[in-house]
Amino acid sequence: MADIKQRDRPLSPHLMIYRPLYTMLLSIMHRITGVGLTLGLLMVTWWFLAAAIGEEYFAYADAMLNSIIGGLILIASAWALSFHLCNGIRHLFWDAGFGFDLQTAWRSGMAVIAASIVLTVIVVIVAIGGH
Repeated sequence: MADIKQRDRPLSPHLMIYRPLYTMLLSIMHRITGVGLTLGLLMVTWWFLAAAIGEEYFAYADAMLNSIIGGLILIASAWALSFHLCNGIRHLFWDAGFGFDLQTAWRSGMAVIAASIVLTVIVVIVAIGGH
């Protein structure tokens, strides 16, 4: 058997070795927004359950969601949904074999960020207009 030498370095690369790249940051944000969507879904589910439990509990849950912090969380959830959707579409193109060259990857990443912001602004405007 061959002798296996001990190494003073990790066997595989890790985040401390790589410098942060644009595509790497977008990939990390895709994962973070996925987790954020779960938390936002729990909050909306709590609101619906409160409506089913009773009027007093619903008033409490509704007041929490209509507070400044609740509004900021809902706006952040809308952005997370928009970003995750747009970046998911970008990944579908990658799965089909398109957009791998650096310039296209950079442009599609910028398009994802811009589209997620525009979609979030549209959602907020529609939500405010409904009140």
